[in-house]
Amino acid sequence: MSGTDHTLGARIGGPRLIAILGPFQTGKTKLFEALLVRAGAAREGAALGDLSPEARAHQMSVEANIGSADYLGDQFTFIDIPGSLEFSHEARQTLPLVDAAIVVCEADPRKIFPLQLVLRELEELGLPHFLFLNKIDTAVTSVREALAMLQPASRTPLIARQMPLWKNGVAIGFIDLALERAYVYREHSTSEIIEIPAGETAHEKEERYSMLERLADYDDELMEELIADIEPPRDQIFDDLSKELRAGLVVPLFFGSAERGAGVTRLLKALRHEAPGVATTRERLGVAPEGPALAQVLRTIHTSHGGKLSLSRVLRGNFVDGQPVLSPEGEEKISGLSRLLGGALSKQGEAREGDTLAFGRLEHAKTGDRLSGDPRLGAKEATKSELIPPPPVHALALKAKDRKDEMKLAGALAKLIDEDPALQCVNDQSLSETRLLGQGEMHLRVTLERLASRFGVTVETRKPTVAYKETIRKRVQSRGRHKKQSGGHGQFGDVLLAVGPRERGEGFHFSEQIHGGAVPKQYFSSVEAGCVDAMGQGPLGFPVVDVEAVLMDGSFHTVDSSDMAFRAAGRVGMSEALAQAESVLLEPVLAVTVYAPSEDISRASAIVSGRRGQILGFGPREGWEGWDKMEALMPEAEMDNLIVELRSATSGAGFYEARFDHLAELTGRLARDVAAARAAAKGNGAG
Repeated sequence: MSGTDHTLGARIGGPRLIAILGPFQTGKTKLFEALLVRAGAAREGAALGDLSPEARAHQMSVEANIGSADYLGDQFTFIDIPGSLEFSHEARQTLPLVDAAIVVCEADPRKIFPLQLVLRELEELGLPHFLFLNKIDTAVTSVREALAMLQPASRTPLIARQMPLWKNGVAIGFIDLALERAYVYREHSTSEIIEIPAGETAHEKEERYSMLERLADYDDELMEELIADIEPPRDQIFDDLSKELRAGLVVPLFFGSAERGAGVTRLLKALRHEAPGVATTRERLGVAPEGPALAQVLRTIHTSHGGKLSLSRVLRGNFVDGQPVLSPEGEEKISGLSRLLGGALSKQGEAREGDTLAFGRLEHAKTGDRLSGDPRLGAKEATKSELIPPPPVHALALKAKDRKDEMKLAGALAKLIDEDPALQCVNDQSLSETRLLGQGEMHLRVTLERLASRFGVTVETRKPTVAYKETIRKRVQSRGRHKKQSGGHGQFGDVLLAVGPRERGEGFHFSEQIHGGAVPKQYFSSVEAGCVDAMGQGPLGFPVVDVEAVLMDGSFHTVDSSDMAFRAAGRVGMSEALAQAESVLLEPVLAVTVYAPSEDISRASAIVSGRRGQILGFGPREGWEGWDKMEALMPEAEMDNLIVELRSATSGAGFYEARFDHLAELTGRLARDVAAARAAAKGNGAG
């Protein structure tokens, strides 16, 4: 392709934000780097993506790569979003703010369902997007065959913008169907214009007509021209391509090889002329064009030397370094504006409308928050994030290896969660356990590696503790007596309790049937408190639930009785009753919904059944062609690594949602094993 811009059609201009996304290992980061190199932002071979130690260690993107470039006078910022489902949650915070997206894909049937997940998110956002069919140099299918394979993943019609030129089974170039020009690839360089080969003329006319027919579905004038066999003007074709892309009516398909830099210039020119700008994005977000300067944070980065950076898209107006801004938590001052390119920052004096820059040291701004440039007028628009992180599907219990690092661990986790809202940290007081929750085994592994490499905190991890409970099977009566004499006033409390089981989920209930003042009324609440104390740990070692206690009788001493004494008596009476009432172990059971491609649902059901899951039913996933869902009940004890196994069985596309449903009796060997493990833990001082 020559350096001259032959593309027609109205050009938007202004800074634009473009997302690059797609299934795992389709070559997104290679395309990200190739676009920046071709735009002149870096030299050939420069490493611009996946620079973190974690990304290099695992040879995969584990966070978004960000880079800006000026191409033919237009400013572009590209955000390369990881393809692994464990890290693709970054799309949720990024995509609403971008102007258009490039979806990198392959003609690989194993990646069609992961591609469908990506395209569905773009479709629901109403975000214009291009498809880039990568690795054309190793393709074994024609573009038409590839289109037929890819179309089921998209609810929007795909439209081929190019046809390849083949030589000895290898794609050596392409014909641009809108321009009707042929190009030959040059390794890591712009392609060269050539005459359309004589043998390709008829094929080119056929493919071009197919493209125009698709455009004519939304343009009556073009349809009339095609019916009358009138050649439409080229600028009309480009206008249609742009309008129908921006309206979400078609998805243009380009192809090339990111590895070799083939097809990259043509893609850049399509972005320059056809991708909408910030005005369209602002309208999609419901932001008025007039008003004080407004920006939204799309990513938070904590750097070792520069402090906190809030990567922000300027939706309206301009910001300058040192300017006061209003965040949802109050007024702050921008301390530095920077443009990102890989791991490098370049200082900027101003952030213009449409720019995507890092705002320095806004300590209280969160990912998703909106920032107003006028603290006096912008209070209504400085809104908190509406970002809803995906529900966690994997968890680890952790603690600092060195106890003196416990406070350091808490601060480090807070910063990592600030950067990555898909992480959660839960401190469960009842289990004396800190749990880290996220999107999969690799997601949490990378988080732990960051704790060590960035914050110097190493942790010990284990499977989270299952919150077993216990209850009783039969009704008993028990007397609790507390008597102590140690000089002066003594302590005396005496109660008779009737203790029995309740229905599952009804909790604890206390009542009294005292006659004749055997226990004064003022001590009833103390007896109840003592019962609750005893239920904290039953005979099997777990909290007791779904029990009722009735205070039937007792006695008191006018001098030695007290609230403390009757609380102790209640605790003794309840403890003795529980020991006689046939304790039974209860395990938490979750309601689980599994989503998977229809062709994989049988494997998913086998996984669930193999984990003591009770399958309740199957059905199609509403609105998702080729997908099924499965409802099941599964013990919480069987959930560990479920997402790992499920994704492995579904080409990385399957996932689940879960919520607590009920407690169920656990009997037999499993119950004995759980009780034995609890007893061993108590013996080792683990609580």
